[in-house]
Amino acid sequence: MKIVIINGQNHKGSTWNIGNLLTRKIAGEKEIKEYFLPKDLNHFCAGCYACLEARERCPYWMEKEPILQDMQKADLLIFTSPNYCMMPSAPMKALLDLFFTNWMSHKPLEEMFSKRAVVISTAAGAGAKKAAKLIADNLTNWGIPKIDSYAAVVNAVNWDMVPPKKKAKIEKDMERLAKKLSRHRKVAAGIKTRILFWFYGGMQKANWGASAAEKEYWSENGWLSGRKPWEKQ
Repeated sequence: MKIVIINGQNHKGSTWNIGNLLTRKIAGEKEIKEYFLPKDLNHFCAGCYACLEARERCPYWMEKEPILQDMQKADLLIFTSPNYCMMPSAPMKALLDLFFTNWMSHKPLEEMFSKRAVVISTAAGAGAKKAAKLIADNLTNWGIPKIDSYAAVVNAVNWDMVPPKKKAKIEKDMERLAKKLSRHRKVAAGIKTRILFWFYGGMQKANWGASAAEKEYWSENGWLSGRKPWEKQ
């Protein structure tokens, strides 16, 4: 299994440790590629919309391209981010902004429609669920059909301070999730993904997209003529 982990922080805190627990418990042979933010992508979206014409026109394409290529090749994507002020970390939000072209409303990537994803967030108190939901909502709009979210209240500011009872529960939770991921590696587009794709396809047909290049992209992929990205050619 090829796994790509995107960490919304540079340090290996509670969120990273939970993601690490999960990957260690997934059965079988694994090839893992890990990125840390902002170390591996230290930019904010400039709002220039150049990427709508072509992804490689983004001023930060050199840093984005290897991350995107690895995500396209992966079977499983794991996004980890601590809760900062009731939201994901700023570097994680910046990454989502920089890849907004991946949304089905713009230029979705066919590979995303056959992937699984896991979103992990932690908080000392409240906010982890909200942070995880924002990331998961983005991935849904990328076309990823199966997303598991895990939000943990760790009652601590670092992993060493997490109470043993809390750690034991987290470990059991990761064991269950790892077994699920190990058993069900193949995924199919569900009703939500299909409805979103149909809706955004209708927008492109009606010329309601953000640019003519988007409609051309959809047309070149055959998506305006009935082909679906989750159907093998």
